[in-house]
Amino acid sequence: MRLFALRLPLLHSFETSSHRKSGIEHVLVELTSDSGTTGWGEIASPSDPYYCAENTDTAWYIATNYLVPRVLDTEWDRPEEVERAWSNIRGHEFAKAGFSAAAWDLTAKHDGISLARALGGTRDEIESGVSLGIERSEQDLLAQVGQQLDAGYGRVKLKIAPGWDVSPVAAVRDAFPDIDLHVDANGAYPRTSEALEVLQRLDRFSLTMLEQPFAARDFMAHAELQQRIETPICLDESVVTVADLETMIRLDAGRILNIKVSRMGGLTEAQNAHRVAEQAGIPVWCGGMHEFGIGRAANVALASLPNFHLPSDVSGSDKYYANDLIEPPIRAREGRVAVPTAVGIGHEVDVARVSVDANRTFDSASRELAGVPG
Repeated sequence: MRLFALRLPLLHSFETSSHRKSGIEHVLVELTSDSGTTGWGEIASPSDPYYCAENTDTAWYIATNYLVPRVLDTEWDRPEEVERAWSNIRGHEFAKAGFSAAAWDLTAKHDGISLARALGGTRDEIESGVSLGIERSEQDLLAQVGQQLDAGYGRVKLKIAPGWDVSPVAAVRDAFPDIDLHVDANGAYPRTSEALEVLQRLDRFSLTMLEQPFAARDFMAHAELQQRIETPICLDESVVTVADLETMIRLDAGRILNIKVSRMGGLTEAQNAHRVAEQAGIPVWCGGMHEFGIGRAANVALASLPNFHLPSDVSGSDKYYANDLIEPPIRAREGRVAVPTAVGIGHEVDVARVSVDANRTFDSASRELAGVPG
């Protein structure tokens, strides 16, 4: 087993913050079976603890000190079996997700089938959408929307926050009256009457969904807003487990679910959430965390499941990175991404480049760490 932490520069920044980092650093997980078959996963944790409590450094620590020993000490044939080895580790879903995906990839390769088929996928292509950050001006935002529509994407998601909400959304809707438009707040709004009033004003823009307006654990605020608006609320950060999804359904705190493999701790829990949502009549879509090609390929496989009725954040790698780590690279054609039929994730990892570019490595064969954080 080997781990690699490396950074790829972004083609276009997701926020205008002056202190943002120049690229995205993720940790890659390589599992090798006794027969020499290799499975790959990606720990797509954010660099800073703003989306969740994890970041790249905590993920690296948990992976090398807790997850690696459990995986090495466990005999397993199916992903669910190795995932039980870390069931007593609380939280750290992003770190677990990287190992889960590697186990699923390895298992699918041993079975001689694609990851999509192993998960129960039914589609040969998926509809892709793009997510746009907070730009420096509304004109810059309109230019970005136009560029992505010209590239063939049919769904556009806009990030919103207090002070950047009604006006930019109105500008985009006025300029592009017929597009599939949804907005995402990442829990930025306080639970106040003023915030509720602002969010209610968004109801007039015929949005596909309003994603995560309030804090992750505040199901009641989401339920209150959902009763006041026709736009479906979609939950993201709030739903880490299937139990959270059941709470959302019972309270009517959301009517759409964003399934992120990393947020839910891996492909098995994501697969279970898909099943529960489908039984409840809740449509789902696959969110992203700026994954490199390895994590993006796992998202494509997951989004091939039957209840993914809405466009997912699995746009082509070339939207974010000039040179990804897999061949062939993931490409979107007219807003659609083909689901690979080759075994496992369906892409070859450029192992030589990963080894050279990594700023931190771990090899369980020698139990050696190399490199330093950052």
